[in-house]
Amino acid sequence: MKSEWNKSWNSSTQPRKQRKFRHNAPIQERRKLMASNLSKELRGKYKRRSFPVRIGDKVKVMRGQFKGKISAIDKVDVTKYKVYLTDVALKKEGGQAPIKYPLSPSNIQLITLNLDDKARIKALERTKK
Repeated sequence: MKSEWNKSWNSSTQPRKQRKFRHNAPIQERRKLMASNLSKELRGKYKRRSFPVRIGDKVKVMRGQFKGKISAIDKVDVTKYKVYLTDVALKKEGGQAPIKYPLSPSNIQLITLNLDDKARIKALERTKK
């Protein structure tokens, strides 16, 4: 694999090349890599398994210490591939403000989608048959 990022690169069984692909990806491609699974209801409605996350989406945490918690997406960090939720935070000793806990998009499930954007609705309808 070349040193610069290449969209036409297919895949490799070597984890170092997979990590390199994600590390060198431009921001517009990273957004596509930050997709989460859809709930069974949304999966049946839109005929697709996953969709990129966005601020305002309602999600359920599937893995980790906050498993089962339902919250809305507060921030999406594309550079670190992390998602921050409104009700998921670590409490600090000494009464300091709680710290938002970063989650991977692979560990959350989309329950309801933020459909304020017409382009996002169009993208969902594209796969619906």
